[in-house]
Amino acid sequence: MKVSGFSFIKDALIYDYPIVEAITSILPLCDEFVVAVGKSSDDTLQLIRQIDQTKIKIIETQWDESLREGGRVLAVETDKALAQIANDSDWAFYIQGDEVVHEKYLDTIRQSMLRHKDNHKVDGLLFNYLHFYGSYDYVGSSSNWYSHEIRVIKNNPSIYSHNDAQGFRKGNNQKLCVKPVDAYVYHYGWVKDPRKMQKKQETFHKYWHDDSWLDEHVAKVEAFDYEKHVRQLKRFEGEHPAVMKKRIAEKNWQFDYDISRKKTSLKDVMKKGLSHLGIHVGYRNYKTGKC
Repeated sequence: MKVSGFSFIKDALIYDYPIVEAITSILPLCDEFVVAVGKSSDDTLQLIRQIDQTKIKIIETQWDESLREGGRVLAVETDKALAQIANDSDWAFYIQGDEVVHEKYLDTIRQSMLRHKDNHKVDGLLFNYLHFYGSYDYVGSSSNWYSHEIRVIKNNPSIYSHNDAQGFRKGNNQKLCVKPVDAYVYHYGWVKDPRKMQKKQETFHKYWHDDSWLDEHVAKVEAFDYEKHVRQLKRFEGEHPAVMKKRIAEKNWQFDYDISRKKTSLKDVMKKGLSHLGIHVGYRNYKTGKC
């Protein structure tokens, strides 16, 4: 079995993306790893070059700044990396620059890939998600966080990145048929110095919205107010991936949240009630079941 990893990144240092940790976390499962490195205003390219040179393949890209609707440019950059993986790879393992996989799940993922490798009805593997928020001590617990997404796909030329690169489709906008894997992706996109988070808000929203929307919805402040934007959190009781330990130890800001202050919406209540009945509602970018 041959596995190719792939990702994209730009301005990783400016916006404090744990891209090295992201790539390193799944590198043991990959025979090669393709990274589309967008032209950056920092030393992102050199940062990626310092990762395992025996496996890392870098393609230098230029982001199309005119793509300002629905995060489309992120999917375009994802597809650039996907197009460069080895033709003889069985699987392609996708990881975004703020996602990390705990080492305790690597064998489970490997076994799942082996089990479904020759089943041509299976397009990919579906992962569980933990979304950290504010600090490394809290995870989102309201219904607005997506709970699952595809991160491993078959090496199939008809599969492509969908919408803002959250998931994948194939052919004429068909959802992939996937099998769940008992593993979590740790999403750290909402954990960084509030000043760097504010810079990210001011810059990255332009890949979804025009200038008038930015003027109306993105505050012109020095630091991001985590408490203002949070709805419902719970404490994280587990252990972080080993590759994240150094970054966590170097955290230089404080965020404390009273988990009893829940802002529960009617949507949260309805979703929770339906889930107890075995009915799951909401957006699903995949198909499960008989593959």
